[in-house]
Amino acid sequence: MNEDREVASLLLDDQLCFAVYAASHAVTAAYRPMLDELGLTYPQYLTMLVLWERGELPVKELAAALRLDYGTVSPLLKRLEAAGLVQRVRAPHDERSVLVTPTEEGRALRLRARAVPQTLLATSGMAPSEVARLRGDLHRLAARVRAVPRTGLFLPPGNPPASA
Repeated sequence: MNEDREVASLLLDDQLCFAVYAASHAVTAAYRPMLDELGLTYPQYLTMLVLWERGELPVKELAAALRLDYGTVSPLLKRLEAAGLVQRVRAPHDERSVLVTPTEEGRALRLRARAVPQTLLATSGMAPSEVARLRGDLHRLAARVRAVPRTGLFLPPGNPPASA
């Protein structure tokens, strides 16, 4: 009976979405002072991480890596380009495709950003193994949620999904 109450609870602190949201908000806030020193916003930092890892990429692939749509990534790239950190050029083999590459200044910023992950790890107070386990759990959660078809299906209480 107690388990049923937990599943059906509409208390804020019982919501998975709120726990993920609160954790995301706290982690993003912890990044802010470090990213301010780099002159980056959090989405810009994520964008640079992808470019540092993969090098030149079509905007479409960059957007997919960030799990963002083109309309969100485009203004982000314009601001990074205005800051001199990336360059956007039309792909020579396909004029419809835009390639993004870090500039020399953008690549140099990577050296300054190297301390960010370690600093956040120390801020979290968690062991590297705990962070790795949590990150894995969150990746699995995201993959499972993305895999569920968005049909507008609303399950009445007492009818959990087949995979639960």
